[in-house]
Amino acid sequence: MNKHDYTVTFACYNALSYTQRCIESMQKHRNPLDRLVIVDNASTDGTQDYLRKLGGVSLIINKSNLGCGVAWNQGVLLFQSDWTIIMNNDVIVSEDWINRLIDTAIELGVKVISPAGINGDLDYDFDEFQVRAHNTMKSVHRIGDRGAVCVAIHKSVWSEVGYFRATPKLLGYEDTLFFHEIDKANIQTAITGACWLHHYGSITQSLMKVERGLSQKDGLGYRRNYKLLHQSWLERKLKKMKDIKNKTKWRESELRNNKMTLHGIRFNGQFQWL
Repeated sequence: MNKHDYTVTFACYNALSYTQRCIESMQKHRNPLDRLVIVDNASTDGTQDYLRKLGGVSLIINKSNLGCGVAWNQGVLLFQSDWTIIMNNDVIVSEDWINRLIDTAIELGVKVISPAGINGDLDYDFDEFQVRAHNTMKSVHRIGDRGAVCVAIHKSVWSEVGYFRATPKLLGYEDTLFFHEIDKANIQTAITGACWLHHYGSITQSLMKVERGLSQKDGLGYRRNYKLLHQSWLERKLKKMKDIKNKTKWRESELRNNKMTLHGIRFNGQFQWL
C-alpha cells in the first residue's frame, strides 16, 4: 500500500483508449483509485461515460475545455495532499511507482521530482523492462532536471510559487511557465531512475492539433508565449545552452556507467537513449 499522503491527477480530452490503458496499469499495480482525481475537459468520445462507470475515482467534468492549467489546479486543490503527482493520461505506470517516486524525493531533499521514462511505441514488455531498469538505474538521478509528463510536487511549492497559470489559450504552455517560476524560486528538482513509466507521446496535444488543422510539426500554443517568461533573447539562449550541456553530460555519464539513460525513445523496435 502507498504510505504517503498523496493525490494522483490528470486531465483528459478525448483519447479514451489511452486513458483506459493508463487506469488499467494503475489497477494492475494495485494503486487505490480513491486517491486519483481525473479532470475531463469536455470529452465527446465516450470518455465521460467510461469514467462515470469506473467507481472509486474522484471525477471532475468541465463543461468546456478549460485547458491544462485549470484542470491541474482542480486536481491539486481537491484533496490538498502533501504530494500531488500530476501526469499525462497517455502513460503506463510501473510497480510501486508512487512510493518510489516520493521516497526518492524525500531522500534527495527535493520538492519536485519526475520518473525516468520511455517515449514512443509500446512494442516491448514494459513490466519486464522496468524491473531491469529500476535495478540498474535506481541510484541514478539528474539533479536539476524535471519532466512535464509526470511530476510529483510537494505542497510547500504551491505556497512559494503559486499554482498553474489558469489561461485556457496557453494550450500546454502552462508547465513551462510553472517550471520557470520554480527556477526563479531556486526550488530543487530531479529526475530519478528509481521510478519508470512509459509515455505514448502527447496524445491529447496531437488530437487538438488535428482539430485546429495544424500539422504535428506545428506548435499548439501561441508562438509568442515565450514572452510571458519576461526573459531577454540572450537569457533564453544561455539557458538553452546550459540545458543542452547538462543533458549531454548526464547522457554520457549514464551510458558510460550503465549502458542506458533515464530517458529513452522506442522506435522501430529499438531503444534510443537521450
